[in-house]
Amino acid sequence: MTILTENSQSQNNTSNKSLDGPKEGRFVQTVRGILNPLYYLEKNYKTYGDIFTTQFSNFPPQVVISNPQAIQEIFTGDSKFFESGTGNQVTLPLVGPNSLLLLDGDRHLQQRKLLMPPLHGERMKAYGEIIRDITEKAINTWTPGNTFVAQATMQNISLDVILHAVFGLSEGERYQQIHQLMVDMFSVFSNPLNATFLLVKSLQKDLGAWSPWGRFLRQRQRLDELLYQEIRDRKTQSQPLGEDILSLLVSARDEAGEPMSDVELRDELMTMLFAGHETTATALAWALYWIHYLPEVREKLLQELSSIDVDNCDGMEIAKLPYLNAVCSETLRIYPIVFFAFPRVPQAPMQLMGYDIPKGVMLSTCIYLVHHREDLYPEPNRFKPERFLERQFSPYEYLPFGGGNRRCIGAAFAMFEMKLVLAKVLSRYSLELAENRPILPVRRGLTMAPAGGVRLVVKVSLS
Repeated sequence: MTILTENSQSQNNTSNKSLDGPKEGRFVQTVRGILNPLYYLEKNYKTYGDIFTTQFSNFPPQVVISNPQAIQEIFTGDSKFFESGTGNQVTLPLVGPNSLLLLDGDRHLQQRKLLMPPLHGERMKAYGEIIRDITEKAINTWTPGNTFVAQATMQNISLDVILHAVFGLSEGERYQQIHQLMVDMFSVFSNPLNATFLLVKSLQKDLGAWSPWGRFLRQRQRLDELLYQEIRDRKTQSQPLGEDILSLLVSARDEAGEPMSDVELRDELMTMLFAGHETTATALAWALYWIHYLPEVREKLLQELSSIDVDNCDGMEIAKLPYLNAVCSETLRIYPIVFFAFPRVPQAPMQLMGYDIPKGVMLSTCIYLVHHREDLYPEPNRFKPERFLERQFSPYEYLPFGGGNRRCIGAAFAMFEMKLVLAKVLSRYSLELAENRPILPVRRGLTMAPAGGVRLVVKVSLS
């Protein structure tokens, strides 16, 4: 990556490659990108290669990148040269302006330092018990013949895990209210048409409680009231603060000795609630689909799980199982939950792989296209966990959680939760797909989820 001055830019213009991309207008590209993203991305990749331009409503001009060398240059470049928050404005209605997703520079670095420790290291062992207990409670009532939707069931599990880990809440009226509001808010954007309200700002008009955006705003207001109540209670409680993430953030101080404001706390809590449960739930739904769509994958996984005592062993022992890790990794490869890493917006003209990139253009790393490069992943549309046993991929070839200084801080937690929930469910019940047919991803808010949510039937209880 080369930063261009005016002189160097004029000298290099004659030899540099020209950026190219689809010629349709901004509106047409936006509609295609929202309603049929797989076809749109793959068609452009085949036509224009692994670096091409696009234009979407409410976004600056974009350069879509799926070239690993270019991605490495961006992810390892000087973070002060790029802004990311300006390219993440689509998340603003969900998380608020003080969210880690929307911060840049020193404030972003400071917030990452505060939020990282609770999601790594020794805390993971404690979360392991929470994850297994919540999963046990959720699946305990299943009986042979029951049919359930994996997306909804996994969403309940992952939301309970996040509420427990972030808030220290596992019961009570406020816990129930927050839980229900989160489920209701996500249901607003559960179909591709309503998802456009998040992506197209001109549609974000309050037309009353029965309109999608109006319903979302009222639900968000009620959730805000509950979050601020919880923050105030935590700040004024007489007993020592716990070890949940909210307690740790309430007691944290910046370099000047100042605590986080209530608004800052609220925005970070919203970020963890939205980013921390919906994505994991969707990944679990996809994993359960692939495991039961391909009998050989299920058999290998069950054989590996039979080598340990899932109910009584340490959670870290489950997390280290190689084939389980490969299944989770392949699940996040073939249909990454979010198709793009956080964008980078250069603050000066730059050169990337022989292309001149103007200041202010949004560099969008396309996780989906990287994960479907045939030179990295032969037969990319085939679910094959063995890929991750046969070789190791660089962070620029496999990047389900993004990369660089914007890599998801909850990546380790999400993988840990996926493995523990799958191990618990598969060791407890024999399941089968209600309909044994291919399932494709559909837009669900800002994520890509399995169409229909994956319906499964309980065959036999194994305990």
